[in-house]
Amino acid sequence: MLAFVFNYIPNIGSIMAAVPPVLLTILQLGLGRAVGVAIGYLVIGTVMGNIIEPRLMGRGLGLSTLVVFLSLIFWGWILGPVGMLLSIPLTMMVKIALDSSEDTRWLAILLGSEEVSQPKPASTRKFRRRRRR
Repeated sequence: MLAFVFNYIPNIGSIMAAVPPVLLTILQLGLGRAVGVAIGYLVIGTVMGNIIEPRLMGRGLGLSTLVVFLSLIFWGWILGPVGMLLSIPLTMMVKIALDSSEDTRWLAILLGSEEVSQPKPASTRKFRRRRRR
């Protein structure tokens, strides 16, 4: 249950979740197997936390991978551990708020992960319509 809760903290939550199982392995099975458990947690946590999860969050939520990582640092600095748990929802709220106004939409686009297609000028659209006829 503790590992489940800690894994909500992007990037470093899996490392914090590894401490109790490694300590338990030291007590029950010895130091050699505890090193194996620690290496397993480190490899799986690093791959999931730094490669797979940010990409999935970026695609699913429309946030870039860099913004996901920077929001963890920012909200953790502002609100501490609670900010780390809430970093993605808080950043999504900020993005939605910025996207609601025409003046701040450019900031919401900077937070996003997808490329923005520029609309074509009206003059080229009219030209293409005339040409098709």
